[in-house]
Amino acid sequence: MSRPLLASPPRVISLGLDLFARALETLDVSVVHLAWTPPAGGDARLADLLARLDARADTIERANAEALARLTGGEPFLVDCRPAWEALELPERTVLHAGPPIAWERMCEPMQAAVLCAARYEGWAANDDAARRLVETGAVRLEPCHHWRTVGPMAGVVTRSMPVFVVENRARGNRAHATINEGLGKVLRYGANDETVVARLRWLATEAGPLLGAALRRTGGIDLRALMAQALRMGDEMHQRNLAASALFVRALMPHAAHVGGRHHALARLGEFLSGHDQFFLNLAMAAGKSMADPVAGVASSTLITALSRNGTEFGVRVSALGDRWFTAPVEMPVGLYLPGFGPADANPDMGDSAIVETIGLGGGAMAASPAVARFLGAGGVSEALAATAEMREICVGEHPIFRVPGLDERGVPVGIDVRRVVETSITPLINTGIAGRKAGTGQVGAGVARAPLGCFTAALEALVASA
Repeated sequence: MSRPLLASPPRVISLGLDLFARALETLDVSVVHLAWTPPAGGDARLADLLARLDARADTIERANAEALARLTGGEPFLVDCRPAWEALELPERTVLHAGPPIAWERMCEPMQAAVLCAARYEGWAANDDAARRLVETGAVRLEPCHHWRTVGPMAGVVTRSMPVFVVENRARGNRAHATINEGLGKVLRYGANDETVVARLRWLATEAGPLLGAALRRTGGIDLRALMAQALRMGDEMHQRNLAASALFVRALMPHAAHVGGRHHALARLGEFLSGHDQFFLNLAMAAGKSMADPVAGVASSTLITALSRNGTEFGVRVSALGDRWFTAPVEMPVGLYLPGFGPADANPDMGDSAIVETIGLGGGAMAASPAVARFLGAGGVSEALAATAEMREICVGEHPIFRVPGLDERGVPVGIDVRRVVETSITPLINTGIAGRKAGTGQVGAGVARAPLGCFTAALEALVASA
């Protein structure tokens, strides 16, 4: 007895391009579309490299579990603020910069401008021409912040007399550092370099920094992880938005600052600076991230990322099993919203060490906690914020046990970026970022998001296979 071919209406699963699914929907056919792509974008060479690592999957998973435990178990406490020569033992005529190592002649204009301004600020040169000669002849040494247990936003410039925050990871015993955030607009980190920039740097070094240090020493240490977890619940993601974290920090600090403030209205000036500076906490989040990520380096066989950083020319990543090696590719342009009078033609390629916060699960990975930031993705809103965090979950090995998002039923933010997953999915980390003007002296021109280039991760994958 023959039976009809279709005893009930068809139900279809569609893979890959959605053309077939949309055609079926117009015919009222039940269809579920899966946005599937072949591993590594169909690149046979990369797929073979991934398969070779799969042969060691058990070893890698154990290593990644150890690396993730170190990353999420970090306990960053802000304990001090001291000059870089004291906190880092930074030598004379050394300038630290953001991102992986880069030669002077390959630096972008805003980073070069920040280096020259820093030389004037330190008194090494009377003008930019003299400062440039010092750099070009090697009399001034250039090194990445990351090589000195430090991170810096945007240009990331640090010199000997600049005060730096000291963050101690009490779970692992290591320390990390970051400068004091200067504020928004025409500031050193965005490549601004006039005398108002130098004057602000001198005030930070001679008055604000010492007062902050004395107050912090009196606190016995501020628990940054707890503060960041609370700020996340209040709408911050700790990269583009630091409003809640900055307010929480001021509340914790000011009673101690009042006790050590002394005379001559120093406390009033510091209070005015902090109360008008919604992004103040960014540098503290970066130092906390650096202190949490550094102990992850050197876990044999681990494929987790320990640093994401950019210098305006190249984007660099570091991988746990590969220690201090950098894997670089040309950096991409950010997209976002611009200040009045500026547009994409005025923007510099992405730069800064601030992507260390994405390394620990915040920033772009925590967008679901901060829908207000999602407007930088385009239309903006809750759905875009949720989608950004969900996408980052595809390339991470775990969820953070402390950094939780109320709007996701208390799920932790995705954390532990895995080189293998990035290459397999072709999804690269989403970085929340400021946008610097490409011309020296311009300063900040906007804010937005950028993607890490895939080339960093494919190079790291090759090195992981070669080191096996």
